[in-house]
Amino acid sequence: MKKCLFWIPGALINLLIIYPAFANDIKYYQQFIDKSLQTNSEIPNLNEIELPATNAKLLTQQSTSNESIAQVETEPSTPDETTNEADIELEVIGEIYTLPQSTPTYVIEQEEIQKQGSTSVADVLKRMPGFAINDVGHGADIHTGTYYRGHSINQSVFLINGRPINTNISTYHGATDLNSIPVESIEKIELSSGAVTTLYGSSGFGGVVNIITKAGGLTPKFNAAVEFGSLNFNNQQTSYNGSLGSVKYNFSFERSFIDNRYKVPEGAANRNADGYLTNADTAISSYFGSLIFDLNDRNTLSFDATKLSSRRGLVYFGFPLQRDRLDHDGLNLGLSWKTLLGNGENSILTTTLGYNQDYFSTYGPTSFRGREYYRTGVLDTQLFTARLDHDWRTSPGNRLRWGLDFLNNNLDGKTESTRPDRVALNETENEKIFNTALFVLNTWNITKNLELDLGLRQSFDSKFGNYLNPSVGFRYGVTPNFAVRGSWAGGQRNPGLDQLYLYDTVHGWLPNPDLEPETGSSWTAGVDVNFSENLTGQFTYFGSSLDNRLGIIQGKWQNIGLVDTNGFEAALKWQFASNWSTFVNYTYTDAQIKTGVEKGLQLGMIPYSVAQAGIGYQSRGWQANLYATYNSGARRAFFTKPGDQTTDFVSPFFNLDFSARIPLTRTLGIRVYLENLLGEQYERVNRTYSPGFTFRIGLTSN
Repeated sequence: MKKCLFWIPGALINLLIIYPAFANDIKYYQQFIDKSLQTNSEIPNLNEIELPATNAKLLTQQSTSNESIAQVETEPSTPDETTNEADIELEVIGEIYTLPQSTPTYVIEQEEIQKQGSTSVADVLKRMPGFAINDVGHGADIHTGTYYRGHSINQSVFLINGRPINTNISTYHGATDLNSIPVESIEKIELSSGAVTTLYGSSGFGGVVNIITKAGGLTPKFNAAVEFGSLNFNNQQTSYNGSLGSVKYNFSFERSFIDNRYKVPEGAANRNADGYLTNADTAISSYFGSLIFDLNDRNTLSFDATKLSSRRGLVYFGFPLQRDRLDHDGLNLGLSWKTLLGNGENSILTTTLGYNQDYFSTYGPTSFRGREYYRTGVLDTQLFTARLDHDWRTSPGNRLRWGLDFLNNNLDGKTESTRPDRVALNETENEKIFNTALFVLNTWNITKNLELDLGLRQSFDSKFGNYLNPSVGFRYGVTPNFAVRGSWAGGQRNPGLDQLYLYDTVHGWLPNPDLEPETGSSWTAGVDVNFSENLTGQFTYFGSSLDNRLGIIQGKWQNIGLVDTNGFEAALKWQFASNWSTFVNYTYTDAQIKTGVEKGLQLGMIPYSVAQAGIGYQSRGWQANLYATYNSGARRAFFTKPGDQTTDFVSPFFNLDFSARIPLTRTLGIRVYLENLLGEQYERVNRTYSPGFTFRIGLTSN
């Protein structure tokens, strides 16, 4: 495999040499394709349009007059939103590249996030196709799983504006904490998979989640919201954006608190003597700012910064009361420069520098032989990234995206315990891993209706050596209303620095410096269908085979063997009247352990079936939305109470949520969220229970 390395740098150098000649011809090619489209048959070239069936916008999907699957969808503004034509005039250099269409790209935008009443990224993702999220909601065990197509949070890639926020810290009190990422600063979230992993990382067995933040506009806008509700919940959000000359700006702040103290059944996690859930309070605050400098008509400079802080109690055992606390502080900075190359507008070079820090501190008392001792664990990770990304349409039927990724990951870890039998394991670690990657993804239009993706990602890792991960995908428009697609991608996820080197004093888990990377591949096959003018559907079979999967065996990190995953994913959306829309998402996941003592079992905490549906009404500022969720129940894999078996499954549950907006004036409205309308106190996973019916009510102004 290492022999494959030599031709890639040479090919990239050749591209650098020849691209000026191509750039001079790009304008001619663009004029040629524009004329061709005007005289061609009714099915446009697939690389020239954005397919509506690849954007699952859920209830935000508005009525369109599309006559075929190839037409571009639009969203009219609602009457309560102020539209200013001047907002359109200030436009920075945009992306000419659309994500590969060989797998679906699901998009959820700000409007739908507000309708759902989502308060965190985990809250947003729970209703997207393919996701099964246990660690969200009132009193949730925040570290028992975010799974996409059967893969854990560290087996997918999470980005903010195209920069990684995964630091590959793998113990659950240090994993990427989606519950601490509020939503006020978010414009939309994109979920993709397949060949996209070539661009952003070989660890994306599940997929790639890109959080895109808000930008300013010509017209200054101020938004504010305040909410109060059950369990002492309170939330405040505010944002201000606009422009000053050629500079666009956006600033936002959000804070929330909830005590999560409610009655839970016997046997529930963290149930105190009075029968209440305890040590589940949560306080989160976030600050966000962005500046976009339109330097000239060919250069744009962007900067954004996010500061997060959360303080919470942890609930993660199904037996005796736990009092561990978790402090999490995060800082993410990004600087990006986009420039148009050559004489045309079809070649964009983007240079990005990024910094991401995650500081986790878990601490609390521990009992041993009738006495109480103290323990703490600190994970301070600093990730420095640099990226060169060239997005280039080399000809009317060919798109090339290639570049370089640099990641330097540094972990400062510390574990301390006063328990006599663990004092010898107290330690301080400082470890680093440096990773460089070359990536190339080319999309050809073989014919007018057939698109082919071919990608390669060559990685050079200071710990795990060199490895090559290819990808391939295709999409074929059989008719204007029906298309078939498929993808395959090889992957590798390296063990986290904490798994390799740092003792976990909270759980007593030992590190293992001899761990091997998780390796394997993932694939999809599916269809996109326009059943009628306003009814679209996407149906996807997905699968993966992942060897050397990491897990705990007898208190130590080990490679536990092979896991094969197969599943089915469906996403339908329907605008059935001018003001009414609905969606249905369903995911079936069979993640079967193939080796070891748990051979034949479903991976723990991953339900077989998850379904979400919603129906919404919107007119002149009024909104009403009803959401339904079904979960078949997941296996209790660990943290079981005495008497439980590792083959036990949580009971299935069904839930209804309702949200509404009542306009008071053109810019002021009341928002209401009623959660768990049926009032059922169901078990989410591993003895953590919902509180039953809760409510939130607040004012919004914009």
